Amino acid sequence: MKTLTTLATVVALCLPAAGFADGAPRDEWGRAGILSSANKVELPPVMLSSGMPLSEAPWVLKSGTYYEFEIEGDGSAELALEGSEFFRAIWIDEIVVNDLEIRPLGVNSIEFDDAGEMEIGFVAIKPGTYFLRIPGSTGETQRLEITIE
Repeated sequence: MKTLTTLATVVALCLPAAGFADGAPRDEWGRAGILSSANKVELPPVMLSSGMPLSEAPWVLKSGTYYEFEIEGDGSAELALEGSEFFRAIWIDEIVVNDLEIRPLGVNSIEFDDAGEMEIGFVAIKPGTYFLRIPGSTGETQRLEITIE
């Protein structure tokens, strides 16, 4: 009976490792592992524009998957994005601004003083419900709801 229990435990522990990320089995990720292109998902851009919605729909992310998204500011106002709880629930691989790659240990907020773009690549880690929002705003369209499953 003990052998059967041990076998069931081993099988249960191995099942998550056999999981799929966007259709690619983990054993096909390649040498880069979790950072392989088979594990990468492009998210819709976040738009920073005075009075305009940040995004068309909330994000639902899968823990362990690598994501990339662009933040596009049109320069219509000096705007920032805050979401310290979200930034603590992910591992940021890089932030790219004007072809300059930044590899931060952590981020609290991001601000655009003028028009521009940046790209953020990250791995979703901690399941939960989070947000990115324009500081001081109260409107629903000034907030991007994010769920990590």
